[in-house]
Order: sequence, then C-alpha cells, then structure tokens
Amino acid sequence: MARPQPIAALELQPSEAIVVNAASRIFSALIVAGRLTPENQVDLVRLAVRSAVDLALETDRILESDDEHRKKRDRLGPLG
Repeated sequence: MARPQPIAALELQPSEAIVVNAASRIFSALIVAGRLTPENQVDLVRLAVRSAVDLALETDRILESDDEHRKKRDRLGPLG
C-alpha cells in the first residue's frame, strides 16, 4: 500500500511554530467552549491565529521594554 502524499510541506521558523502552538490552544478552547460549527471553522481558525500573533507581539513588546529598562538601570546604577 502506498503512503499518502502530504497535503502541504511546512517549514516553520521557531517563532512561527510558537504561534502555531498558541493558536492551536486557542482554537481548542473555542472548540471546548462549543463555539465551533461547520460554518465558522475558517473564521475561528483565523481568530485563533490572529489572537496568537497578538499575544506574541505584545509579549515581545513588553519583554523588549523590560530589557531596555534593565540595560538603562545597569548603565546608570541603582540610583539612576
């Protein structure tokens, strides 16, 4: 028996894989909450991915901000 051919080959960057992981958790939560219907599946997938991207961007913004504050504090000393 021949092996089925993959529908698509993906080569995700590490940050993309993190977003996919978060999106799958969000999508799963929507399913558990009873929000999934055949009619809205595509919309919910898009919502999950967009939400995951928003989470990643906001996390990056906050962590960059914290890192900049830490570098400034290190440069100026404890009273700076």
